[in-house]
Amino acid sequence: MDDALADSRFADPVWLREHREAVIDFYYPTCMDDERGGYVAQLTEETGEVYDGDAKHLVATCRFVVNFCRLARDGGPDWALPAAEHGVDFLLNAHRADDGGYHWLLDGTEPVDSHRSAYGHAFALLALAEATSVGIDGAREALDETYEVVDEHFWEASQGLCRSDLDADWEPQESYRGQNANMHACEAHLAAYDATGDERYLDRATRIARRLTVDLAGETGGRIWEHYTTDWTHDFDYNRDDKRHQFRPWGYQPGHHAEWAKLLTELSHHTDATWPLERAEDLFAHTVGDGWDDEHGGLVYTHNPDGETIVADKYGWPVAEAIGAAARLADATGEEWYVEWYDRLWTYAVENLVAPGGNWYAKLTPDNEPVDTDDGPAVEPGYHPVGAVEASLAVFDE
Repeated sequence: MDDALADSRFADPVWLREHREAVIDFYYPTCMDDERGGYVAQLTEETGEVYDGDAKHLVATCRFVVNFCRLARDGGPDWALPAAEHGVDFLLNAHRADDGGYHWLLDGTEPVDSHRSAYGHAFALLALAEATSVGIDGAREALDETYEVVDEHFWEASQGLCRSDLDADWEPQESYRGQNANMHACEAHLAAYDATGDERYLDRATRIARRLTVDLAGETGGRIWEHYTTDWTHDFDYNRDDKRHQFRPWGYQPGHHAEWAKLLTELSHHTDATWPLERAEDLFAHTVGDGWDDEHGGLVYTHNPDGETIVADKYGWPVAEAIGAAARLADATGEEWYVEWYDRLWTYAVENLVAPGGNWYAKLTPDNEPVDTDDGPAVEPGYHPVGAVEASLAVFDE
């Protein structure tokens, strides 16, 4: 690795683990709902106080499980594995319906939104893959069962991609197709392959990755558009009038380019093909070339096809994903440029995104002032910064 990083705390496994510990300590043990099961994710970012103890979001449940599994796998404290088991039990016995699908949102243990989300089911797969990797009872069986549910209801074999959301009876809710749910499906299938060695998981991850990052991105100059029609034609008008939409904004998202760069680099280790690493390098270049704010630092939320910023707000998750991508690419290529970006991204995160309690702010203004996001069910219980540490340790703790 680059000599300039040799003395950097960001390459120090001790510092990385301490940073992860600070993030998780912000949530644990407050997050543990011992009475009803599952976790409480709605903690005020500044103080850690619970502002809603009832809402249980599928994505938050899954991300807590992933965090605790990763901590346990890395030799974390003795409470890490029981904390993960606690979440897996709730995932399978409260979020999971009798038909094998997963409720999107619970009030305590009662479903209040049972639509079947492709995004949510991808995270259920990821949580069960991580649970399988640490030997939680029943996780492997539930992983395979959930794969079959996703294969039956979401997978469109003719397209090599997953369709979007369905209602509680598995009927179509919309004609929309989106790359985001598929990106997380790719992530989940890669994790499932790592946990089981079952080739069908690797095959599915590879198919999704190639369709989105090679075939469809080939029609947009290598960048990845977010929105598509039923037949997976680029929909350049979707949410054109709602450019600040938090989950489906119009425009390109640098954060998702970084996330794909990380996933493709991981995929490159499982194949002799050259395209995953080549595309990973291209996508990281798009991430920082179009997304980095030279004045204030950080990655803008969205930009237009000409690379001009649309929404300049700064979210924490794109920076975390870019850290992971830079670390993985530095390791895969040996190029100093990625090491420099790794250091720059961590420096920005520590100076701007870390809150007083050790957690990360979810959102900042364009000039890096925290934005209050304490409303509605939370889905980000430190998952992205913990993921940044996970990717960093994979490189610097060899």
